[in-house]
Amino acid sequence: MKTNLSSQIKLDRIPRRYYDPQGEIELAALTRDEKVYTRIFESAVDGSEYVAAQIAKNIKRSVEQKGKCVLALGSGISTHSAYAALISLYKKGLVDFSNVVVYNISEFFPLIQNGPSTLTRLKEVLLDHVNIKPENIHTIGRDVTKENMYDICKAYEKSIEDAGGIDLTVCEIGQTGSLAYNEPGSAASSFCRLVLLGSEARHNIASEFNCENAPTTAITLGIANLLSANRIVTMAWGENRADIIKKAVEEPSSVMVPASFLQNHPHAKVVVDLPAAESLTRISQPWKVTSCEWNDKLIRRAIVWLCEMTGKPILKLTDKDYNDWGLGELLALYGSAYNVNIKIFNDLQHTITGWPGGKPNADDTYRPERANPYPKRVIVFSPHPDDDVISMGGTLKRLVDQKHDVHVAYETSGNIAVGDEDMMRYFLMMDKIAPMFDFNTAGYEKLSTEVGSFVSQKKAGEMDTAEIREIKTMIRQAEATIACHYIGVKHENIHFLRLPFYETGAIKKGDLSEKDINIVKKLLEDVKPHEIFVAGDLADPHGTHRVCTDAVLAALYELRNEDWMKDCRIWMYRGAWAEWEIDHIEMAVPISPEELRFKRNSILKHQSQMENAPFLGDDDRLFWQRAEERNRATAKLYEKLGLASYEAIEAFVQYHPITD
Repeated sequence: MKTNLSSQIKLDRIPRRYYDPQGEIELAALTRDEKVYTRIFESAVDGSEYVAAQIAKNIKRSVEQKGKCVLALGSGISTHSAYAALISLYKKGLVDFSNVVVYNISEFFPLIQNGPSTLTRLKEVLLDHVNIKPENIHTIGRDVTKENMYDICKAYEKSIEDAGGIDLTVCEIGQTGSLAYNEPGSAASSFCRLVLLGSEARHNIASEFNCENAPTTAITLGIANLLSANRIVTMAWGENRADIIKKAVEEPSSVMVPASFLQNHPHAKVVVDLPAAESLTRISQPWKVTSCEWNDKLIRRAIVWLCEMTGKPILKLTDKDYNDWGLGELLALYGSAYNVNIKIFNDLQHTITGWPGGKPNADDTYRPERANPYPKRVIVFSPHPDDDVISMGGTLKRLVDQKHDVHVAYETSGNIAVGDEDMMRYFLMMDKIAPMFDFNTAGYEKLSTEVGSFVSQKKAGEMDTAEIREIKTMIRQAEATIACHYIGVKHENIHFLRLPFYETGAIKKGDLSEKDINIVKKLLEDVKPHEIFVAGDLADPHGTHRVCTDAVLAALYELRNEDWMKDCRIWMYRGAWAEWEIDHIEMAVPISPEELRFKRNSILKHQSQMENAPFLGDDDRLFWQRAEERNRATAKLYEKLGLASYEAIEAFVQYHPITD
């Protein structure tokens, strides 16, 4: 059973020499924009093994030189795979922790009994599995108060100094560019202190530690403490780190990106996988630093960039533009600017279609989706009960209107995202009408009383009862059903899969299992679709969207030899947070102003997910606002490139199933 196929999706073919150059001269050329030593690996697994080897190497060196090694360790999620690889080295006898001293970089304040603790997590992922002496593990303990905090912070720094200083700092680079819990705004001169945790950090803590109310403050070693180490190894995995890695590595150091202060350390290393490196110049714009291995996608990306730099649409680019901006190689390959321009213009033009299910009785040579069979059986997989309309509501409406047999499969209940107030609104209504319609039975009155009592006494972070979770599930299902009816999806084509991995009742979900995959398989076998739409949000390896995508891809892999699979295409969409880059887009579905309003109304049917939805994050816009602005931005980009002007566009990338 393959449960992580989404990690094998490669949107780009990145030549190895871009991220793993073999010669010093080529390395110097490729990395000339990088201000800190950066190692790029094809996967997080490879990167983690490298980090583990670096830690082991530093331990051995320091112990040989002075009899011990002092480590400052973070416990962020990116470090866990590196620590797992380090444990593997320990079990093979390749590293010894008997002379290692560990200082925990950060700890939450105040520490709550049985609450989140970074030291507890550090022990779970590393320290409990190696031969480190308990007395060599140091942290900021539970005896910290506001009154003695300054003295304890100074004593912690003095303890490090007495131990001979830090030999190696190991931590992750956070999504906001943080180092440990040194959030944006932290000065390079900052020392051990109390810090206020940002909303992004708190969201990650809530997810990792399974708590709804994450700590708001922590005590952390400052940037100056971390950079005082002889050596530093930091890491980041996944495309949601790409933009911040570029800022940390290539842009001038700034308090707004604390990780950028690594540029000032002579022995700092940043270790990333390819998705986290995708915004670095040598990966995203290699023509600036080397001769390129050109393919269609890279050419498209280069031309879109050139249009942005010159302010011109594609067909107005000249030979001079190409030469002035370092793209003369393309002129040599294609003979003239016109030849390149017309190729990319046509490539982009062919992505646009008003027939996402294929246009019947039409020449489909240059269309994204084939004409036949028609009508098609279509399944739209939606991780939560509103992702379908948020991400592809306009396309969904087109598929229905063009007479395809459209099924919508909601993979999870989404019950955790229903607020108590939204639920109680229904009980207040039912309590009023129960006597009118004679369902004020003893059973209903008991349920209403118990739910009201539980909600009124509910403690922060307390899990809902099974009955309440079921009621919240019903609310999400009712909203999704109304939205589907509004679009025109047949009632019998609405499927609520309720994959078991989600049903923990808490923010932290379970692991994907065969039971989840079998549920998806059954639907696929029943419908035998010609076309599938699936979420393609690949940034967060621990998010519900990615787990749901893995469930679909795993089911498709197991069904790969079925006859109907040979005639099935899979399209990936993205959600309200991000869109596919234009060099990846393979199908662009235009949306008229009327269709965009219709999409907005579809999203608004999910009333429990409006302003009270708990996972809106730092973005103040509501889901319908995010979706509209994202779709309009895609259309605007096509227009700027000289293509047709549309109100909005929904974009898709084709997934090619693994067949081996």
